[in-house]
Amino acid sequence: MKRILALAAVVALALPVAVTAQQKTRLSIATGGTGGVYYPLGGGIASVLTRNLPNTEATAEVTSASVDNIKLVAAGKADIAFSLADTAWDGYTGAGKFNGQKNPVRSIAVIYANSTQVVTLEGKGIATMADLKGKRISTGAAGSGTEIIAVRLLEAYGMDPEKDVKREKLSVAESAGALKDGKIDAFIWSGGVPTAAITDLAATPGVKIKLISHADAIPNMVKKYGPLYVKSTLAPKSYPGQEQAVEHVDVWNVLVVNEKMDEKLAYEITKTIFEKKPDLVAVHKEAANIVLETQFDGGSPIPFHPGSLKYFAEKGLKAK
Repeated sequence: MKRILALAAVVALALPVAVTAQQKTRLSIATGGTGGVYYPLGGGIASVLTRNLPNTEATAEVTSASVDNIKLVAAGKADIAFSLADTAWDGYTGAGKFNGQKNPVRSIAVIYANSTQVVTLEGKGIATMADLKGKRISTGAAGSGTEIIAVRLLEAYGMDPEKDVKREKLSVAESAGALKDGKIDAFIWSGGVPTAAITDLAATPGVKIKLISHADAIPNMVKKYGPLYVKSTLAPKSYPGQEQAVEHVDVWNVLVVNEKMDEKLAYEITKTIFEKKPDLVAVHKEAANIVLETQFDGGSPIPFHPGSLKYFAEKGLKAK
C-alpha cells in the first residue's frame, strides 16, 4: 500500500510538468484591414511561425493598422505588429496621436516600403493634388498609419484636412467601394502594391482608375517630420488599366514587438521570417522586399530588439 501511495504521489507531481510542457505559446499578430497587404502577409507570417516554432500557434488579427497596432503591442494585447515607420517613431517618442505617451516598442524586421496611393476615377475632374480641395475624400481608417500620412500629405500642399476637404475615415476596402458608388471623389491609401481592394476596383467593368502623382510633397514632409519619406515610382500596369507611371511617397514598414519580449523568442521569430521568406513571397509578392542585408539601411527609426540584433550579428550584419 505504501508503494502504491508513493507511486501515486510521484505521478501527481509529474502531471503539472507534463501539462505545462504541452502548453502552446500563442502569438497574436496585429495587421490591418482585410483589403490591404498587412492582413494576408500577417496570415503568412502566422502560418510559418506556427509550422516552424515548436508548440507555437500564431494568428493574424484584423485591426485599424499602425496607430492601434503600436498601442496593442505596448499594452501586451498583441505580440507582433505591422506598422509604418513614421507611426512607429511617433509611438516610440510619444508624438502625434500618441499624445505624449511613449510606447515600449522595438523593431524585429524592416519588411517592405508602403506606397502612398492617391486614387480617383476618370471623369472626377481631379488631375493634381490641388484639385482635391473641396472634394469628398477618404483619408484612411481612424487609427491607421494611412490617416497620419494622408493628413501630412494634404498639409504639405497647404490644405487643412479638417476644412479644405470633406473628409471620410474609411478602410481601403470601404474607400474603394465608396469611390465606385460615387460616395467619395478620391481616397488616400498607404500600402503595398498591388493592394487587393484597388485591384478589384480597377478591374470593375466601366471603371477606370486614376492615380495622382504627389512626390513633390516630400521636401515639405521631410522638413516637418524628418527623413522618413522617400520618392518612388509606381510602374505602369501595377493595376488594371493604369497606363502611366506615378511618382509618389514611400515609407518603410516594420514589424514591432514589445521591448520586454523574451530575447530567445524574438530571435526565433526574426530567424523564421527571414529563413522562410520564400513561403511569405508565395502569399504576397511584397515579401520579396524583405531583405536581410538592408536591415540597417535606415528603414527603422526605432531601435531593434536584442533578439533580432543577435540574429543579424550571426549573419554578419553590423549596425551602421
